[in-house]
Amino acid sequence: MRIGRGSWRIRILVGLAIVAFAFIRRCSNQEENPYTGRTQNIDMTTEQEIAIGLQSAPEIAQQHGGLYPDKRLQTLVDNVGNKLVQNSVAQETPYRYEFHLLADDQTINAFALPGGQIFITYALFSQLNEAQLAGVLGHEIGHVIGRHSAERIAESSFWQTLATGASVGGDMGSVVAGIGQNPLLKNGRGDELESDELGVLFMIESGYDPNEMIEVMKVLKAAAGPNRVPEFQSTHPDPENRIAKIQEAIEKYSGR
Repeated sequence: MRIGRGSWRIRILVGLAIVAFAFIRRCSNQEENPYTGRTQNIDMTTEQEIAIGLQSAPEIAQQHGGLYPDKRLQTLVDNVGNKLVQNSVAQETPYRYEFHLLADDQTINAFALPGGQIFITYALFSQLNEAQLAGVLGHEIGHVIGRHSAERIAESSFWQTLATGASVGGDMGSVVAGIGQNPLLKNGRGDELESDELGVLFMIESGYDPNEMIEVMKVLKAAAGPNRVPEFQSTHPDPENRIAKIQEAIEKYSGR
């Protein structure tokens, strides 16, 4: 069945209207992060971020074998994390920071959910001294303060709306959706570098040696092995490049 020229015009106009709505909403959601000074596209409140994090935390823990059973080690994680919060701008934020040591002894990883829920696996924790642990937790606090998850959620909504408009207007929805998909699954390279810099600052403010953050990068590099994905194919910067940026941050904030 052939679609008449008039019907195509209507489809194109509707598609363009949806695309225009996406861009207007994106512009209206622009706001400056008071803690980083960066302008971001955010479409949720801090209360919603906190709620998402609290709701998601139990499932995340379950996916990694639950929480590590040794309460002494959990207390160490809590103490280091809370020290970083209390000595930095993090204490001025409305977020509820909670630190979780996961039982997973195979996966070297740490991550943060919106609103302040922060996790580190035992596999990574077991390779760190206290200062290095501070570097990892400071980095994750940086993700929370940077509102990186909220920004990714807003970007996802933007691209989904664009895909709808492209699909209605010209059967290009899958192409547009594909363009917007990669940066949404994990923190982007810019997010990681911003969190590295904030992590260095928080370490210094709490009395930790920021050079230990470089040692963390060496741990991550060793864990990735010789066949790690090239930087341009990954959402995380290569550890070697992160080291260079960390050194710049150390020079920037030392002596403050």
